[in-house]
Amino acid sequence: MKLDELIEHLDYKDLINFRNVEITGISYNSRTTKKGDIFVCLPGEYTDGHEFAKNAIEKGAAALLVERKVDVDKKIPQVVVCSARHKIADVADRFYSSPSKGLNLIGVTGTNGKTTVTHLIQKIFEQSGQKCALIGTLGYKLSSGGEYRDAKHTTPQAPELQATLRMIKDVEKIDNVVMEVSSHALEQNRVGGCKFDGAILTNLTQDHLDYHITMDNYFEAKALLFKGLAESMPLEGDEISKVPFAVINADDNYADRFLGVVPKGVRTFTYGVKKSADVMAKNINFSLNGAEFTLVTKDGEYPVNLHMNGMFSVYNVLAAVTASLAIGIDLSVALKALENVKGVAGRFEVVVKKPLVIVDYAHTPDGLENVLNSAREITPKEGKLICLFGCGGDRDATKRPKMGAIAEKIADKIVITSDNPRSEDPQTIITDIIAGLKSTNPDKVTVEPDRGHAIALLKNIAGNNDVVVIAGKGHEDYQILKDRTIHFDDREEARKVFEGSVI
Repeated sequence: MKLDELIEHLDYKDLINFRNVEITGISYNSRTTKKGDIFVCLPGEYTDGHEFAKNAIEKGAAALLVERKVDVDKKIPQVVVCSARHKIADVADRFYSSPSKGLNLIGVTGTNGKTTVTHLIQKIFEQSGQKCALIGTLGYKLSSGGEYRDAKHTTPQAPELQATLRMIKDVEKIDNVVMEVSSHALEQNRVGGCKFDGAILTNLTQDHLDYHITMDNYFEAKALLFKGLAESMPLEGDEISKVPFAVINADDNYADRFLGVVPKGVRTFTYGVKKSADVMAKNINFSLNGAEFTLVTKDGEYPVNLHMNGMFSVYNVLAAVTASLAIGIDLSVALKALENVKGVAGRFEVVVKKPLVIVDYAHTPDGLENVLNSAREITPKEGKLICLFGCGGDRDATKRPKMGAIAEKIADKIVITSDNPRSEDPQTIITDIIAGLKSTNPDKVTVEPDRGHAIALLKNIAGNNDVVVIAGKGHEDYQILKDRTIHFDDREEARKVFEGSVI
């Protein structure tokens, strides 16, 4: 693609040294830049891409997208924009010929539940006889039974995302894509250019305030997904199935605010347990086998039996069912798919039988509260509920004492340890967690900074009738330390400790 074609509709400030060079790729990391790339100089938290422009040119970059002129070879064109971080999405969308316009693209956003909901929707599509690709925390995969392929973020950076969507459409011949859309991706415009046919809200609770600072900012970032549905409105005369839809959790504290930003004409659906909604669950019961409830829609009531457990699973299923109705998939097909789902990796995943050891990704106050309440529902009367958790370093520190207070309130015993400490001292993070406790009585509270050693201590803390929740890392098979990243998997560690009782 020629440079003039690539930037034809780009709102740029200036063109420096313009030459109509051939652009064969997009890069934003000078180490991986290839000949013919347009190199995007992204300003970051720790480094500035403008400082690596010369390195990129040495690797073969044919042009630069910059926020300010850089002193490089005058043969290299420079396209000056206000925000390289935002315009990289426009460039990527243009370079890959707007792949989302040829797809049925559904975005799922929220603090908790995004991964599970995307997996459930993928299963529903497949049960209906349609292919559906998934993009999210665990990477991306082209079918529910396929393997994950690596993704660097919950929502990939724009060039990778647009390339993936183009591959899904043209190479794999898949027309449906369900994607986790993080607040960072929305704020940083990583999904810029994407035409969403549907948007789903799971919930909005405290997380990422190290980045967003306030809950209002966090809301505004999430709201961008729903506001963007206006761009997907069909032309006059198109059938109703072409009208985009929004699915909102009616029980969420921010439900009304989200409903308020949905563009006029977008089809809106709600789901919930407590408040009146289009799709509801009642008569909810939990057991070791899973959750069961009565599904209520405008067309009637239906019994649902899940292999998944916990109230959060009920909400996730309601979100997926509501989305399937919006898509036009028969309810009986959706329910059959959901009742066959065993669970999602690292989400309330049972890895040991005696004691019952559950590994979960919960890393927010709301997430931890939900998973512990769900675990309490299935804890035998003669058993104890034990919670092992930590908090990530270089992230929102205000949630640490809140999570400590939640664990102390719901669990009978807690083990406080490290999560991904990153550049922070693990002991400092633990001290922040302990600040939320009313008591540090050693009969209830155990502190062990080494996560592997902490899990090993469960052998002496937990009895056969107890339920243990290991929270925070879920599916992750690594731990990020100050100076390195090591292999570490909560599930593997728990199975080693309770070797004779592995599922």
